[in-house]
Amino acid sequence: MAKQTIGVIAEMRRLNPNAWSMILDVGDFVRGTFQAPGQFVHVRCGKSRLLRRPISVCSCDPSPAGDQLRLVFEVRGEGTAWLARRRLGDHIDVLGMLGNGFSMTEEGRYLLVGGGIGVPPMLGCLQYAPKRCDAVLGFRDAFHALLIDEFHARCTNLSITTEDGSMGEEGFVTGPVERLLKENRYAAVLCCGPKPMLKAVAALAERYDTPCQVSLEERMACGVGACLGCALPMADGSVKHVCKDGPVFLAGEVDWNG
Repeated sequence: MAKQTIGVIAEMRRLNPNAWSMILDVGDFVRGTFQAPGQFVHVRCGKSRLLRRPISVCSCDPSPAGDQLRLVFEVRGEGTAWLARRRLGDHIDVLGMLGNGFSMTEEGRYLLVGGGIGVPPMLGCLQYAPKRCDAVLGFRDAFHALLIDEFHARCTNLSITTEDGSMGEEGFVTGPVERLLKENRYAAVLCCGPKPMLKAVAALAERYDTPCQVSLEERMACGVGACLGCALPMADGSVKHVCKDGPVFLAGEVDWNG
């Protein structure tokens, strides 16, 4: 069940020119609300802004000594710019955890695919299944890369792509994803990033007969399914909502042309 809490910033670190990592001390919040990696929280970004900002949970640490919640976000507007100006000890109003995350088993081996700001929630999946995952991370260029050292430390195999070739392999994630699917069997492909990337990875997973789960991003206001703003057309003709029914869906459920 989601609940509201006031987190205290325990760490604030810049990851690249436009992205920040924030760790919050949140009492028993994680133990009381966490269901699966891939969930998100709704963050209040200053008293003057009516709407909260949805931010995927990068990772979380439940502990009797006090839970910690890690958020990684890019500055994309006034709300996230306000969030990036916060400092150690500042209080952050958080509502969560919200949505449905990735379905994983403790013994499964997974292929994690992240693109851009879709990379952070994949670290949460890796936290759940350390040393049992391969990962492919795609970025626009080396300046937008983030969390690579942490993936290196926890993955069995890591591939990096950049669109301009300034880091790793030049091109898109689909190249290394297809190579890995040819060579390995996975319990599932877990994917988060821009919708065109998700569509392409879902098609590859289907071609190689591998289950695929995708985390979709849509603009949302309430975060709990009341405003119906984050509507998503499904392959069966129905409409679901990313905040309440997702953000994670089976790839075959989604109408990729909708």
